[in-house]
Amino acid sequence: QVQLVESGGGSVQPGGSLRLSCAASGRFISINVMGWYRQAPGNQRELVATITSGGSTNYADSVKGRFTISRDNAKNTVDLQMNVLRTEDTAVYYCKAGVRMSDFNWYEYWGQGTQVTVSS
Repeated sequence: QVQLVESGGGSVQPGGSLRLSCAASGRFISINVMGWYRQAPGNQRELVATITSGGSTNYADSVKGRFTISRDNAKNTVDLQMNVLRTEDTAVYYCKAGVRMSDFNWYEYWGQGTQVTVSS
């Protein structure tokens, strides 16, 4: 019923920048919180940044000052601008959305993930 499609992943050198985008599509009433999570090999999936429909943001300490999350409510998209990338930022990045469906219940949806590799 809901699909989240990420784009913008790739390989970049340390200190470089990358912009991830996520588009939500399907049948739903509204989207509340959207966010980005990441998972490196052998690690648990961790929060990177979230943003509410009202624009309130939350960032992991490790990315504060370097990453910026934004969204377009009209287009149901969320972006993650990543600057000054470090090798430790290497991970699969996943888009997440809290979606209110036609039954008026809230559900959590995840994208398939996009690989971000930071190396020299």
